Amino acid sequence: MSAGKKKIAVWALTSGAARLAGQLERLPATVELFVSSRVDPGRAARRFQRLAPALGENFRRFDGHVFIMAAGIVVRQIAGLLDHKTRDPAVVVMDETGRWAISLVSGHLGGANELARQVAGLVGARPVITTATDCLGKPAIDILAAERGLVIANPEAIKAVNMALVEGKKPLLHDPQEWLGSRPPGFEKIRQPDPEDPPGRPVVLVSQYLLPAGPDRLLLHPPCLALGLGCRRGTPLEDLRRALFRVLESRELAAGSIFRLATADVKRHEESIARLAEELSAELVFYSPAELKTVEDRVAHSALVEKHVGVKSVCEAAAILAAGNGQLIVPKQKTALVTIALARRPSML
Repeated sequence: MSAGKKKIAVWALTSGAARLAGQLERLPATVELFVSSRVDPGRAARRFQRLAPALGENFRRFDGHVFIMAAGIVVRQIAGLLDHKTRDPAVVVMDETGRWAISLVSGHLGGANELARQVAGLVGARPVITTATDCLGKPAIDILAAERGLVIANPEAIKAVNMALVEGKKPLLHDPQEWLGSRPPGFEKIRQPDPEDPPGRPVVLVSQYLLPAGPDRLLLHPPCLALGLGCRRGTPLEDLRRALFRVLESRELAAGSIFRLATADVKRHEESIARLAEELSAELVFYSPAELKTVEDRVAHSALVEKHVGVKSVCEAAAILAAGNGQLIVPKQKTALVTIALARRPSML
């Protein structure tokens, strides 16, 4: 899913579908209409000759798709485009009379269930949701994780956890910092899991560390690590990536827990830093020398950094600030081109 405002494609094959599609421009998203060249769309729209090539070209460009046509057509057209439920866009199907809005693919993580509800609300349709947790009014671990910004390390374990929730068999939950809340419904909280003795029911582990996971052990990484970064001008992305993952692996820390990448504002135009933040799905922030100096009493001093940047520390100071004045857990680590530090925030800022 993309950050910020979502992009939704609406597809129509007939004049009636095109008229209904126009009502969906009011969705809380950036909406683009795709209408068959055989009909008059009656409004601005992208025209296509054949559905299959147009969809193949655009399927991954959008967070969600609404098809106003027969469900069988949609199933056949998207079958070869689907990858994995953690990466596939939302797919909703409507009939052109506007009676039904069916969540077809990526109901939870992709957001199709919510999109179906939004579409139905705009045109007076009835949303059709078939995921078991929604039908039974039970929590779904993938939705809970997404709402709290947690990264799912092993999606294959989602099924076991959600099935236990549906059947009323409380999964065990190890979440010492309460990233899923103090009392998430349907779970039994435990202080410490035993990796050598798997219990008879699924376990959810919420941790910044690379803990053992498996089909019945779902590992979630909370957004708790701030990465402070310094580098020489023009340092290639591969050098940044290599330095970072060497540090993470040596401490058994998860890249998925990095929620923010911070550096000095003199690095604002370093393309490799921006690309690393994008790869990590981390917010990129820059700090002025005055801001970095506010935590100088908590960091290691570098005469070289002070000479070139005007402050005694970049990576450690930036990490602490980015973590909301958090705890420095990995002090400055150096390579020939890169310096890295990691700080941790205790909970959601």
